[in-house]
Amino acid sequence: MQKLWILVVMSGLVGLYLFSCSTGKMHPSGIDFSKVPFEHLSDYGFFKGEQNKLMPSPGVLPYRPASELFSDHAEKSRFVWMPEGASASILDTGYHHLAFPDKSILIKNFYYSQSENEKQRIIETRLLIKMEGEWNAFAYLWNDKQTEAKYEIVGATIPVTFTETYGTKHSIEYIQPNKNQCKSCHNQGEKLVPIGPKVRNLNFAFDYGNGEMKNQLTKWREAGYLESFDQADLESCMVDYEDKTSSLGLRSKAYLDINCAHCHSPKGPASSSGLFLTYEEKDPTRWGVYKTPVAAGFGAGSFTYGIQPGKADSSIFIHRMKSEQVGVMMPEIGRAMVHKEGVELISEWINSMD
Repeated sequence: MQKLWILVVMSGLVGLYLFSCSTGKMHPSGIDFSKVPFEHLSDYGFFKGEQNKLMPSPGVLPYRPASELFSDHAEKSRFVWMPEGASASILDTGYHHLAFPDKSILIKNFYYSQSENEKQRIIETRLLIKMEGEWNAFAYLWNDKQTEAKYEIVGATIPVTFTETYGTKHSIEYIQPNKNQCKSCHNQGEKLVPIGPKVRNLNFAFDYGNGEMKNQLTKWREAGYLESFDQADLESCMVDYEDKTSSLGLRSKAYLDINCAHCHSPKGPASSSGLFLTYEEKDPTRWGVYKTPVAAGFGAGSFTYGIQPGKADSSIFIHRMKSEQVGVMMPEIGRAMVHKEGVELISEWINSMD
């Protein structure tokens, strides 16, 4: 009888182990990457308890870039997970990108905290997972009960009603991109790569809760997620474009970097335009100052220059930022409405130029 009991217990433990390895439901460390993508978000084990609380499992580390991409006023929560013993390293490319180890996972949740008749509504969760040296994108659409998110390949259009910070109420058709569209933004040198987690985007103090306010690079290093770095790496820092205590020029460049530079960069899909909007770019012509478009077509409207100093309303930048017309609006995907505050910021910057 004792031997039978031992066999039963061992059988149960083996079954539990196999379950966690096949679905990852217990914890990300149990993920069988040969079976990714899973059908449901909960299968990865990123969050403990009720999934919509987004309470991270041990080792799932929250993070935030200094400036955030505008996505129709959706709020975002981000997390990173790496396998035990693996860590990212800083690439000396001038842009201080991070080289992530295989099986790294970046998790980004899109939600509205003031949706009609509910405190918070999570719309989707996007995953970037590195496997065999390549990043892969997987999007999960949350159900109406907010209990689970299901893998969605073809994308979706979701009606959303929310009230923004300044009290304006909006009803929009939120667009979840399909799998092929992910590479439209996450494309550098024809490879899918992360956009947000760069050294300059993480180099500031983040509130981890329970009174812990710490520089994110330091936190990543302490968690074993980042190799050692020197003081020179800490000199690379981007401002938050919403921080009005920072200079107008730096705020504007931060806005253009996070919203536009994933395409408008030397290795981005819009590299042939010669318009480079990375935070590090110092050549005003490459920013668009007195620069004529290469092949904007009707997207340029009746305007001549990307930026006409002192004349925001005569600049192609503002024309495209204010448009909702396909073929004119910029960015081309990722928004269905005009970012009023972004237009005001870049307009003020252009009008301040001599």
